[in-house]
Amino acid sequence: QVQLVESGGGLAQAGGSLRLSCASSERTSRTYGMGWFRQAPGTEREFVAAAVGWSGDKTYYGDSVRGRFTISRDNAKNTVSLQMNSLRPEDTAVYYCASGRVVNPRSSPEYDSWGQGTQVTVSS
Repeated sequence: QVQLVESGGGLAQAGGSLRLSCASSERTSRTYGMGWFRQAPGTEREFVAAAVGWSGDKTYYGDSVRGRFTISRDNAKNTVSLQMNSLRPEDTAVYYCASGRVVNPRSSPEYDSWGQGTQVTVSS
């Protein structure tokens, strides 16, 4: 079982930035897909971003974050990061890192390992 540990969440003001990181217990060069999802209270888990391929060079973004968030993988450090800029109050959620041999990177059931989540709160 792959262990994923997120870090970097916290409180930011609207318009500000945060950077999330996810450390994997498995060599990410052996992980086909790594992604970020988020879930706010009372809502379904939402796809945020994914880096797919053995080098993570294929990137995908949810419509609500495209142009503001950037996902990157560092296979030398076995990490995946999410740079979040121009934050909005509606970005407030628990953010989860996930990994798996995905075909559809936007689909959460295709990921078989999940982190415990990190809270991001954006104030207006």
